[in-house]
Amino acid sequence: MTMCVAMLIASEFMPVSLLTPIAHDLGATEGMAGQAISISGLFAVITSLFIASWASRFDRRHVLIGLTAVMLASLLLIAAAPNFAFLMAARALLGVTVGGFWSLSTATIMGLVPRPSVPKALGVMYMGNAAATAFAAPIGSYLGGVIGWRGVFWILVPLTLANLVWQWVSLPSMPAQAAIPVRRVFALLKRRNVAFAMLGVTLTFAGAFATFTYLRPFLETYTQATLPQLSLLLLGLGAAGFLGTYLATALLGKHLYGLLRWLPLGLGAVTFAMLAGGHVLWLVAVMMVAWGTLNSAIPVSWINWLAAAVSDEPEAGGGLLVAAIQLAIMLGAAFGGMLLDHVSISATFVGGTALLVLGSLAVGSGGRLRRLDPACQP
Repeated sequence: MTMCVAMLIASEFMPVSLLTPIAHDLGATEGMAGQAISISGLFAVITSLFIASWASRFDRRHVLIGLTAVMLASLLLIAAAPNFAFLMAARALLGVTVGGFWSLSTATIMGLVPRPSVPKALGVMYMGNAAATAFAAPIGSYLGGVIGWRGVFWILVPLTLANLVWQWVSLPSMPAQAAIPVRRVFALLKRRNVAFAMLGVTLTFAGAFATFTYLRPFLETYTQATLPQLSLLLLGLGAAGFLGTYLATALLGKHLYGLLRWLPLGLGAVTFAMLAGGHVLWLVAVMMVAWGTLNSAIPVSWINWLAAAVSDEPEAGGGLLVAAIQLAIMLGAAFGGMLLDHVSISATFVGGTALLVLGSLAVGSGGRLRRLDPACQP
């Protein structure tokens, strides 16, 4: 599952490091190319809302393997895309795997390990996120200049195929359960803590991806980074993800709600500082490392909030959380692209910072995100 996470993150966000060559090759603007992330987010939203109802009828092992096969098909189509419309269709297919896998992952982990080990197991799974963030962007940026952006996606194909085989060998059977009606997913929004959490997570991820999606145009045009410098900057950001994931996992036991509040505020501050010192390469490098550390800690924190606060409905809660995150990614990438195309890259960073601050305010002290029913506490 950790390797599948790495493949998913690499596949979903690889356009960030290849935005410029994709746009030039397919006759699109950089803002339009950024919508390749938005379209996968749209289909991930749709899938995440309905996957729990559908997947409950089948062996979970077969569902996860099937979703990985869909990712493999998407990568083949992306690498061969003859035009921008075809690329968007292939990215939509990828969104199905993103929404399905992430929605089922928390419930699957909760079924695979003892309850006390769930936070640690989720941290291990998110190391796949950190690994992909660390290496996918800089390697993609570098290889994109050597073998072209299509070649980068072709490289992902055999890796995903290997993961498909590994899942087939290693995943245990997880028999079908009683069907989960779709209304149970939306019914969670009637819980006050869930409603506030979805607002907070949407604003936080929208702010992060309004910025993250357009880091390459910022570094190329604002910082004037060369291709080798660009690759090293993205490597620094990604490698910091290991530190952020480790620190978040270590702090979650006592500081979960503090992390949910202060991480987006800190990320907003770093984003604004990167813009303010964007013409100084060494300062940008420092900010990129800080940005990667804070950003990688955010999803680990939210997935642990889910395991703690919605433990009675992990499948439905997972679908709702992933839907909120993917909706935020879609809207954030679209918002940042609009500001980039019609205003400036500076406006994109300011807009992302504003959303992150609002996300922190939505979380508040964390009291509104806590489960109110003591009988249902984990």
